[in-house]
Parts: sequence; structure tokens; C-alpha cells
Amino acid sequence: MNQIIYQSYSQFLKNKYKEKVYKLPINLPLTCPNRINESGGCYFCSEIGTGFESLSNTLSINKQLETNKELIQKKYKAKKFIAYFQNYTNTYIDIKSFEKVVNEAVIKDVVEIAISTRPDCIREDYLKVLDNLRRSKGVNITIELGLQSVNYHTLQKINRGHTLAEFIDAVIRIKKYNFEICTHMILNLPWDNEIDVIEGAKLLSALEINQVKIHSLYIANNTKLEKQYLLKEFDIISKEEYEDRVIVFLEYLDPKIVIQRLVSRAPKDETVFCNWNTSWWLIKESIEEKMINTNTYQGRLYNYLNGHQLKKINQ
Repeated sequence: MNQIIYQSYSQFLKNKYKEKVYKLPINLPLTCPNRINESGGCYFCSEIGTGFESLSNTLSINKQLETNKELIQKKYKAKKFIAYFQNYTNTYIDIKSFEKVVNEAVIKDVVEIAISTRPDCIREDYLKVLDNLRRSKGVNITIELGLQSVNYHTLQKINRGHTLAEFIDAVIRIKKYNFEICTHMILNLPWDNEIDVIEGAKLLSALEINQVKIHSLYIANNTKLEKQYLLKEFDIISKEEYEDRVIVFLEYLDPKIVIQRLVSRAPKDETVFCNWNTSWWLIKESIEEKMINTNTYQGRLYNYLNGHQLKKINQ
């Protein structure tokens, strides 16, 4: 089959930078606004956040970058890198500290800065810092926004601490600076169904999001979600149904949107449930095989924007 089944992140980076590019994670000693209030943060988030592969946040930014850079250079012969502020909410620090850390991350061979944050932690002055960095250092900027679901009832269930409105506001503000936006989506949250998955794809397409990182829900140790899971307060869909949700999400997604990931990764000893006890790459391969066998692809059902009903009276 000659049809590209989805826009892969690795190929996107190779096309953009003319060679393979690798992410270097940065782990700052910070937190999230949602973790310091009485509710205790998102129910799925562990004490160490999501930076399972990150180095200690007691190390300097330069030490973290140079250590990971050396390892990746040896293994993959890499020459270009993305400095990735990965764990927790990386704009939830004072503006002067933010300006300092992002500038420190522009070391030799770093061509892009990626900032992982929350929709309710996007503000104009922080975006101006990144714009100045881009102009002065010549690096590209990507902002990764955790949304997880477009169902605002689900967002409340998982205690996200923001609604859909804040996400839309953040996207509108970021778009003014023409930064790349990557949105994180969990496609098997217990309170979501296939309609929510489709609406998620449609919303991200309508907002002209640049990239999506698709996650499968894993249940980390010592979280509120773990307690609910052990008490059997919800069910998790099967691996096969998850694969089908990823496929339908891709079918409704704008074919230009780049896919960073199809399934989550988390250490087995840090979770009570992760990927149905299956390797993430086997799930990825299964999704791709299903798409090839059913002759489907990203954007196959992308036909709902730009007043599509008017096509019927203008034929």
C-alpha cells in the first residue's frame, strides 16, 4: 500500500532537519499548580510525574543535557537534538527563572526547545520569552500541552484542574507566535467513549494543532487512580478496543498533524497496570498492521470542516 498510514514524528523531524534528531529530557525541580492545592493533582500522575527516563533534577541543566547527549551520540551517531523540558509543568515558575532555564538549554547542536506544560499555565510574557529566544538563538519552539480528553466531565473526574476553555485559550495565544503545538491525549480513559475520541480528533484538527502525542492510560503506583482501580471503581477497555480507538482517532484527524506517539511507555515496577502486560512496540505494530489490512489511514474521514454541508448544494 502506497498510502502513508499516518504522519510519523521521526520522519517529520528528518524532513525538517535533514537528519535524525533526538530529544534530550530536562527535569527541573518544580511541580504543578494542580499538585499544591487540597485536591492533590491529577489522579493519574505519580509523585515523580511522568519523567521516568529523566536524570535527577538535582543536576544542572547543562549536566543533564551533556550526559544524555553523549549517550545518544554513541548509540545513534546523532548530531542534532531537542532540549525537552519534560516533567511536571515547566512554565509554572517565575518569569525570570523561566527565562534563565530556557536560555541555558541552548547548548551546541540543540536545534529546538520543547516545553511541556498545562493549558492554564500559558501567559503572554512567557511566550514572549520563548519568542525572544527563538529570534536570538535561532532555535525552533514547540509547546506540549496536556489535554488528555475533550470531555469536560472526564477532565473533572481525573481532577485535571482546568476545562476545555483553558486549552482553547492557550492554543489561540500560542498560535499568535507561530510556535509548534503538540497536544497530549489519553484515548482509553474509563469515562470516555468512541464519540469522545472522535470529537477530540475533530477539535484538534479545527484548532490546527501541529502534533499529537497519543497515550494509553497506565496506572501509576501510589496515585488516586490506583486506589480507584484496586477498588474496581472503573473498567479499562481491552487492548483491541484501544487499538481501534487509536485508528478511528487517526481517521478523523487532519492528515497534516504529526503523530509523536501511539501508545504510552512506563516502567513495570512503577505501575499496577500498563498496556495490558504487552510491550508498547507490539501494540504500535498491531495498530499499524490493522490500518494496512483495512486499507485505512490518517485523515480518511477528515471531511467535516469548512462548512462541509454546503458541498451538497454546490455540486
